[in-house]
Amino acid sequence: MKTTIPLIVGMMLVTYIPRMIPLVFLNEKPIRPFIAKILQYIPYTALSALIIKGIIDGGENRAVSLIGLFAAGIVAWFGGTMVLSVLTAILSSYLLLVLFG
Repeated sequence: MKTTIPLIVGMMLVTYIPRMIPLVFLNEKPIRPFIAKILQYIPYTALSALIIKGIIDGGENRAVSLIGLFAAGIVAWFGGTMVLSVLTAILSSYLLLVLFG
């Protein structure tokens, strides 16, 4: 127990400081439009990497996962938000499992 608190505080500092430094020192510096456009795609890319890995490793219900991915792709294509796309994939996969599973 004596080493747990310093360990947690150390991990907190190690993860917080690399995020804080750019915010403090680059706060006033303008970002070029090209770089800003690239940075906007990072959340979508990270989420896609996690979802695709889950579908590939998806065991016995891989077809349901692919249909959920297809439904999310349609929502995203027509301008839906990232949250709406993910919720659509979850709901469509759930309905398929309940109805046909």
